[in-house]
Amino acid sequence: MQEKIRNRDILLSHGDTESRRIVLDITEKTLRRLDARERIKSIMKLDGDTLHIGIKEWDLSKKKNIYLLGAGKACNHMAMAVDEVLGDRLTRGIAIVKIAEETDVFNKTEVYVGGHPLPNEEGYRACRIILDIVDHASPDDLFIVVISGGSSALMSCPIDGVSLDDEIAVTDVMLKSGANIFEINAIRRHISQMNGGMLAKRIETRGAELIGFGISDAVASPPTGDIGVPYAKYRGTPMGPDQTTLEEARRVIRDYDVADRLPKNVVDYIMNVGPEGETPKAFPNNTYFLINTLPDSCRYAKEAALEMGLDAHILTSFLEGESRDVGSVFASLAREIQTYGNPFRAPCVLLASGEATTKILDNNAITGHGGPSQEETLSFALAADKTKGACLLSIDSEGTDGTTPVAGGITDSQSYKTALEKNVDIYAALRGHASYEALKKMGDAVFTGNTGTNLCDFNVMY
Repeated sequence: MQEKIRNRDILLSHGDTESRRIVLDITEKTLRRLDARERIKSIMKLDGDTLHIGIKEWDLSKKKNIYLLGAGKACNHMAMAVDEVLGDRLTRGIAIVKIAEETDVFNKTEVYVGGHPLPNEEGYRACRIILDIVDHASPDDLFIVVISGGSSALMSCPIDGVSLDDEIAVTDVMLKSGANIFEINAIRRHISQMNGGMLAKRIETRGAELIGFGISDAVASPPTGDIGVPYAKYRGTPMGPDQTTLEEARRVIRDYDVADRLPKNVVDYIMNVGPEGETPKAFPNNTYFLINTLPDSCRYAKEAALEMGLDAHILTSFLEGESRDVGSVFASLAREIQTYGNPFRAPCVLLASGEATTKILDNNAITGHGGPSQEETLSFALAADKTKGACLLSIDSEGTDGTTPVAGGITDSQSYKTALEKNVDIYAALRGHASYEALKKMGDAVFTGNTGTNLCDFNVMY
């Protein structure tokens, strides 16, 4: 398997290299264990006409067509696994990914590069193809759907009366509003022909069967158990029942005071549509396999740290809030641990997962590029110079943070000094949401490419 952290040498060429090596080793081991391609292949096998997935099996001789549909930031690896196992049994595949990698290998799957965090035309075009396939399906057909985080933007196909530009505007406004992803999705799912279970509803209407593989990046998802046992409580994404409601979408518009910034036709629709506009809440005949959930990253990281002989503790898998504040809190914890041994004695490893956000109310304030994980580590660098040996890595686990090509950042007790030496004004970078340019100049931007998983933010501090 290719190394997950591709610029490791650069990241270890400066700063507190001993602390950085520990943090990077834990991260590498964690990302390898989370790779969806290997996890799906571990439970999915084809034996003649019989498809085995975990404890269940299907007789493919009774199926006329077998289609693979997928979207998400980990879709590359998920779709490759299914495509590889099925081989020539697969009729056709459509995968909508965020980044197409040169190392991706497919047999019968067409790959489209959708837009994320903002939808784009290519993702929309792929959705139209998917809807056409579904609309011509029969009860003898089988759909295998692979979905990971990011599918709401990548698999974007708005309802009649709402344009792609409208959906792009909705996503842009809501991502900068300070709303969490559940609240953002409450709006997006109710203006979509795909999301919020609408794709599954369309497949159900044709009488076809659906098998789903999912990765849940939702805060509050429980850790996975035996991934070969179908997961009865699967929720969300285009292929599962939706847990958001129209009333919640209306509340979000009111609570975040965005009615005057969202497209008027979208606001009018959500505020006035009747029960026919609600998303589906149950699909009892579908079979879902949950491959990974948000707490898994910390769980596997803790096991990796313990195997390395390190004291390790999971702080939370519910991490939310303003990213730069999260960075400051991590630095404060490091100082408390080093000074007073509370709540743990150094040396130790602290782990957290979740989804920090960055509020941007005025686009004119933006002077560069960035993402929550990068702002978090840049903020950490400001206070960490008082904690010798402390090091924090924060990445978006799928490999791209915000609007940048990097996964996140890593900073330590020497990073503020490095910033001064390289004429990087950290305060200005944070004010202008230009953390990417700052970390790149400091040599502290973490590059992974597509990791094969998508479990929101992963944070490890030594």
